[in-house]
Amino acid sequence: MGQSSSAEQASSPEQREVEALAASTGALPVLQKAFSAIADPQTKAIPLGSLKRCFELTYEIPTCETIKMPKEFPTLLNHLGHSLVDLFFIAEKGGLCWIEFLRGYTRCCGRTAASTSFNNLSRLYEATVVKAGLPAKLRFETDDDDCKMSGSLCPSDVLMLLSMCWVMSWDSQNLRSSEGKGNYCLPDINHLVQSAVLSCTDHDGDLDVWNGDISGLDIELPSRKFHMWALKTVPNLTDCLLQFIHARLRDFVAHEDKLESPCSSLNDVSSTTVCNTNLLTPGRAWALSLTLKGSMKEEILKACFPSDTDATNENILYRSSLHGRGLNRFWSNVDGYTGPILMLIGATSGNSNPDDKDTRKWIIAALTHQGFENKDVFYGTSGSLYAISPVFHVFASLGKEKNFVYSHLHPTGRLYDPHPKPIGIAFGGSIGNERIFMDEDFARVTVRHHVVDKTYHPGSIFPSQGYLPFEARVLEVEVWGLGGKTAMEIQTSYKKREELFTEQRRKVDMKTFASWEDSPEKMMMDMISDPNAVRREDR
Repeated sequence: MGQSSSAEQASSPEQREVEALAASTGALPVLQKAFSAIADPQTKAIPLGSLKRCFELTYEIPTCETIKMPKEFPTLLNHLGHSLVDLFFIAEKGGLCWIEFLRGYTRCCGRTAASTSFNNLSRLYEATVVKAGLPAKLRFETDDDDCKMSGSLCPSDVLMLLSMCWVMSWDSQNLRSSEGKGNYCLPDINHLVQSAVLSCTDHDGDLDVWNGDISGLDIELPSRKFHMWALKTVPNLTDCLLQFIHARLRDFVAHEDKLESPCSSLNDVSSTTVCNTNLLTPGRAWALSLTLKGSMKEEILKACFPSDTDATNENILYRSSLHGRGLNRFWSNVDGYTGPILMLIGATSGNSNPDDKDTRKWIIAALTHQGFENKDVFYGTSGSLYAISPVFHVFASLGKEKNFVYSHLHPTGRLYDPHPKPIGIAFGGSIGNERIFMDEDFARVTVRHHVVDKTYHPGSIFPSQGYLPFEARVLEVEVWGLGGKTAMEIQTSYKKREELFTEQRRKVDMKTFASWEDSPEKMMMDMISDPNAVRREDR
């Protein structure tokens, strides 16, 4: 229908313009098939009811990992699809024609500035809140895409907005990886909520980020500050909306021979322990994915939306509780891996007893875009540091220095070194003044103030870090490979080669030592009896 409509009105400059805008997103073929599948053959237009059913979600009371979800959240999701259509797609009396269908798509999914895309996401949340009968706290001056946003959000609004984005991301992944079937709970994203609250308010000294959930506090976050926080901390949050819309339209085309709409039901949501034993839980993996693009994002989303536990764990290169602590154990598992690597370090500060209430546990991470190398100098081309828990922050490359990663084992072939280099793993800073340094036993990690580091952006690695170097006890270390199957296959080939060389070095050819004249014992005795004698090796 869309293709025939295009042929009939090919001379229309208006149609060529909107088709060019849609083609710039790469979705024009899908849009043509979707229009043909949804449109009424008689009117050659899409009834709004059919389009709303295409984006419809049904969600009963969700089960969450550890976070307290507002009771209004299921109602909010039930109105998401209808609000999306009413906000972006403007229909005439006979329905949505081909040109208006393309305009609606480019209005919400077109190539535009990040600030405009976030405005669209905020307007969708505000429209959904109003349709669900909840109090609206955001205000927009006009209906234009570049309108100014004002008002405020409370922490529970931030939680529902982020959870809404997670559901859209889950839905798009679920439609692509399975047939609309899945059994996942809402992840704990309290670290993202706390990051927004601390960045947008002046209450950081009064908030307990260690032992509580601050999503229920009565605090107002100015909309403009929240906007800036999102663009800086989770710049790819708006991709959740784009992926949701595109996946739903693509799935409708795949099921166009069925009478019912392809909307999936999220009713059967129960708690799962998949990946929750890892440092990289689904909620933390999703937060990291909002800062990444391309293949690295796709690989880390496998930990966020695991369809199979064994397949998910294939990306884990090293875990200290499984493979053993120490640099040597670590190196035997990551050696030969040349793809991007994510290292997470779980540590504790306070008393040595982990069960003590004063003990504070935190998680930090480092992303390198290349494998680890045994060097006594810093190396790397790019990377990022992350504060993961209890508060999420991103410290991208600053562009002044390139001291991204340092990984040095015990030197070989040297008996004495007057100026030995540190043995361990470090990120940022300089040798002796590393931003993050973990010793060779993986027992202690030292974190220094950002003033010593010109590689990564400034900021506290964990709450209340202070200016002095801080040493903490390491609880767990995880390393995830984000290079996909290619990097894993290269590492497997490398390990097989190393095993072959090692086996060859162990073998001794006994035929060489078959006679006394050629034996090493006779050679040693001859050297002792006459050390100045000329031998064949010296000629």
